[in-house]
Amino acid sequence: MPENTQPNGTTAPRLLDVLRDKLRLKHYSLRTEQQYVNWVRRFLRFHHHRHPREMGAAEVTAFLTDLAVAGGVSASTQNQALSALLFLYREVLEVALPWLDEVVRAKQPSRLPVVLTRREVAALLAQADGLYALQLRLLCGTGMRLMECMRLRVKDVDFERLEVLVRDGKGAKDRVTMLPQSLCEPLQAHLLRRRAIHEADLAAGMADVYLPDALARKYPNAATEWGWQYIFVTAGYVRDPRSGAVRRHHQDEKLLQRAMKRAVTAAGIAKPATPHTLRHSFATHLLEAGYDIRTVQELLGHTDVATTMIYTHVLNKGGRGVTSPLDGL
Repeated sequence: MPENTQPNGTTAPRLLDVLRDKLRLKHYSLRTEQQYVNWVRRFLRFHHHRHPREMGAAEVTAFLTDLAVAGGVSASTQNQALSALLFLYREVLEVALPWLDEVVRAKQPSRLPVVLTRREVAALLAQADGLYALQLRLLCGTGMRLMECMRLRVKDVDFERLEVLVRDGKGAKDRVTMLPQSLCEPLQAHLLRRRAIHEADLAAGMADVYLPDALARKYPNAATEWGWQYIFVTAGYVRDPRSGAVRRHHQDEKLLQRAMKRAVTAAGIAKPATPHTLRHSFATHLLEAGYDIRTVQELLGHTDVATTMIYTHVLNKGGRGVTSPLDGL
């Protein structure tokens, strides 16, 4: 059955369009929107475009099993697909899910995070230059996630209090983390260059920036104000995939990911380090320095301290905090 045809044969809004509208209504990120739409599209294709109302636990399980067996996807990817389908049934189709308990989420393997030593971090940063060096230092000095760094706005940085306000982080939570004093001067120098770009955009009538949660309608002048501008932006103007507006957006995170990969290789680091590894290293080094677990939890923005506890493994000497008997010989 076509995606835009109801069981009775009448024409209706395309299912994927309704899904997009519902995701935007609930303020899901663009990335989540794209992922959910992709998973629902793949689910429909897998079952030859049968309407989701005609399907249930058996079809969902068959799709997830095929992803794992034929697709070889990870448990986290499999669970992401399930979350997209549950959103479709609960929020878009608004149908009861008596079969929900029959669908088993894939069990994710318990793995320790990759952590760089202080020496490895120094070697890595020595191989980065320019804007990427500043961004990598921000990641390892604040504990921010990659996208939190990319979405930083001018008003989020308080140089006097040495604080960074992370807005709408994971779980739609705001939090405050530290701003390393050593980054104040290079970050302020970058903001001077960024201000010149903003002034040129103002002169060209292109200084409008994306504002979340309908703030643009509530404060019509805010979109062009300096404080709301992204700190790290694209070199040129791009088209907003949701509104169609052409404006300067925040920097593509893939650029920093590639710069990180080049720096890791140049530094001779064998570990599979990514920008998120710097967040792991941030937490680990704080615990090594004697800061309490609750403080680290707040800086990272973890809801449950149990999530932060995984970093305590690095406080051990050897495997379990004991000295090998071989070293006593």
